[in-house]
Amino acid sequence: MDKEQFTKRQSKAPIYDALQRFRQMRVVPFDVPGHKHGKGNPELTEFLGQQCMSIDVNSMKPLDNLCHPISVIREAEDLMAEAFGAAHAFLMVGGTTSSVQSMVLSTCKRGDKIILPRNVHRSVINALVLCGAIPIYVNPEVDQRLGISLGMKREQVAKAIRENPDAVAVLVNNPTYYGICSDLKAIVKMAHDAGMYCLADEAHGTHFYFGENMPISAMAAGADMSAVSMHKSGGSLTQSSVLLIGERVSEGHVRQIINLTQTTSGSYLLMSSLDISRRNLALRGKEVFNKVINMANYAREEINAVGGYYAFGKELINGDSIFDFDPTKLSVHTREIGLAGIEVYDLLRDEYDIQIEFGDIGNILAYLSIGDRFQELERLVSALAEIRRRHHKDPKGLLSQEYIDPEVVCSPQEAFYANKESLPLRQSEGRVCSEFVMCYPPGIPILSPGEKITKEILDYIEYAKLKGCSMTGPEDPEIKNINVLK
Repeated sequence: MDKEQFTKRQSKAPIYDALQRFRQMRVVPFDVPGHKHGKGNPELTEFLGQQCMSIDVNSMKPLDNLCHPISVIREAEDLMAEAFGAAHAFLMVGGTTSSVQSMVLSTCKRGDKIILPRNVHRSVINALVLCGAIPIYVNPEVDQRLGISLGMKREQVAKAIRENPDAVAVLVNNPTYYGICSDLKAIVKMAHDAGMYCLADEAHGTHFYFGENMPISAMAAGADMSAVSMHKSGGSLTQSSVLLIGERVSEGHVRQIINLTQTTSGSYLLMSSLDISRRNLALRGKEVFNKVINMANYAREEINAVGGYYAFGKELINGDSIFDFDPTKLSVHTREIGLAGIEVYDLLRDEYDIQIEFGDIGNILAYLSIGDRFQELERLVSALAEIRRRHHKDPKGLLSQEYIDPEVVCSPQEAFYANKESLPLRQSEGRVCSEFVMCYPPGIPILSPGEKITKEILDYIEYAKLKGCSMTGPEDPEIKNINVLK
């Protein structure tokens, strides 16, 4: 297909067009939702607007059905696949959590092994709880200065494949939350040579498909499936996502897996936002993401000139565990000014009205995308400079490492459903955890079901709580107690 044909096709937005036609039909609704185009809930209509409420509708023949699309949703999926270079694309309304879980559930069943890095999003391990697959962790290297986990080294993956020839899949983060990419093309080849699928969590990689001078995307690398958060860097509404598949994967089987857990009442607000955002990126992606890269590069230079901070980038690339770096990521190490990332995060929000993506023990992430402007970056840089001037402390005594190698005792499913008891945190040392503990964001578990609780992990949890990280996962909302296997 030449550029002119591609542009003509990608200029379409079938779900959007169908909803516009539906508006003009002035249909009398005797179906759900009960607000009846907003008339039944005037306060909500005033808050969200009539335009929004009038298209919050249920599936019907003119609008197709997400569970079994045959018309406008099917056309939107075909256009999405074409834009991303995939064999097929599924519109997902349960967030990329739903996409990731469908990806794992489509390839793994109870007792199957899957090779993956331990610094995955909780949605991956949740999928293992659901299907009973066994994780074979490739523990990533840690950058000792930054305290962050890196990508998977080629030899680590090759070793895991050699030692587990019966594994069914290899899963790769592309990129990590901090923008670090593994050698995805080489890992895909290793997986395929061993008869395994290669899956990619591209929650933070939408722009790889549309920008120039970006790390390779999963579909371009030959991966079999990829979960893509269009709402993160692609501009669609929160909770909207896309699941991509390659030629080696059965579309019908994946659709059946998706329909096991995804709602039968797909939101047309979310689906139309995916449709319109895909059109925008296909037609203007190179231009807008080039602007994002320029903004990120400018911000890195300005922040590093402040002193004390380290806004890291492509200089970290080593050809293996950091095979490539996402140039749009504005990740900043804060430990040298004597503040944990979460402390800088709180100061930016509470004193400067600046909301960044997250702060952890040693770093912050300002998420740059298609809606940002240079003047807002100037405000961020100025605030960081003032925080350094006003709050700089001796960094002695600050923890630095974000990632702790786990000791896996049993599978996530076995531990999650086992008989358990609740113990005070410090009394749980040496026991096997039966639930998740994590800072959110980024949602990478500190502890997962089936892992041994160590003193180092308990120290980290208490330190993260003290510094103000938002801790989630356990049944106990205050995280004073933790569930362990009896």
